[in-house]
Amino acid sequence: MTSLSVGTATKLRPATLADVAAMEVLMAPFVASGDLLPRSNYDLCRHIKEYVVAETPDGSLVGTGSLKVYSTALAEIAGLAVRDDQQGRGVGKALVEALLVDARALGLNEVFGLTRKPLFFLRLGFRVVEKEQFPLKVWADPSRHFLGRGHAV
Repeated sequence: MTSLSVGTATKLRPATLADVAAMEVLMAPFVASGDLLPRSNYDLCRHIKEYVVAETPDGSLVGTGSLKVYSTALAEIAGLAVRDDQQGRGVGKALVEALLVDARALGLNEVFGLTRKPLFFLRLGFRVVEKEQFPLKVWADPSRHFLGRGHAV
């Protein structure tokens, strides 16, 4: 992924190991509210190449998200978090769009998200789908909405 701009100041870039501590802080309120599944420091480090971050000019991380690949045809948008004071400014949309570009570059045919906030994903062209379409390991939380987007466009 190449660096992209969100608005005039925030930049998207691939996450690095140096970002892990800030990513944990960024995700913590969403984990506490149940909107995100917890991710350990070890897990973030191990999967750092899956993550994109949104960074302000002063170096603060204001958003993150990952693309978890399950097969040659299927991936999940996961770990999507945008700092409260940056919500509604296009950061989340830019993160999802960047992850979809990555999915397309990998040749993936389908991308899904599990969320408690389906309207956000519906606005980005996802649709509600039956959970039976997805691997058993993603069925764990019945309160999440399953949204899919075909052909990673």
